[in-house]
Amino acid sequence: MIRRRAGLALIAFAAALCGALVAHFLIPDAAKPSIDIHAVLHDRLNLDAAQAKKLEVLERDFAEQRRSLEARMRADNRRLAAAIQAEHRNGPAVEAAIDATHMTMGELQKATVAHVFAMRALLREDQVGVFDEAVTKALVEAPQ
Repeated sequence: MIRRRAGLALIAFAAALCGALVAHFLIPDAAKPSIDIHAVLHDRLNLDAAQAKKLEVLERDFAEQRRSLEARMRADNRRLAAAIQAEHRNGPAVEAAIDATHMTMGELQKATVAHVFAMRALLREDQVGVFDEAVTKALVEAPQ
């Protein structure tokens, strides 16, 4: 009986650890790159009032979309943990849960890139170069 409980506790711990590792190493932290693109937009590009208003709408809409996708990733991680607990191996449910997690991560990355291009579309020709440089730095210098 004690051995069974210890085994179940170990499995639960392993599942939780797997979920935490997936979250830490595989989920991109699109909201916090090393270069804050939004700070560049607000602090360095001297947006006019119309640009600032449009940017505010873009940021609000993307924040909502990002929250939704991040909630899906957390749900995907819970399903992965449950599959690991149920199968105790790299079985079909574990594989399906991993695939679902990757699909959601890909959707977040695509949504983030679309958001970057939407922000870029608001800029004047004299602002685009600074923005593009900040985006490149954010991608290259982001922690791996």
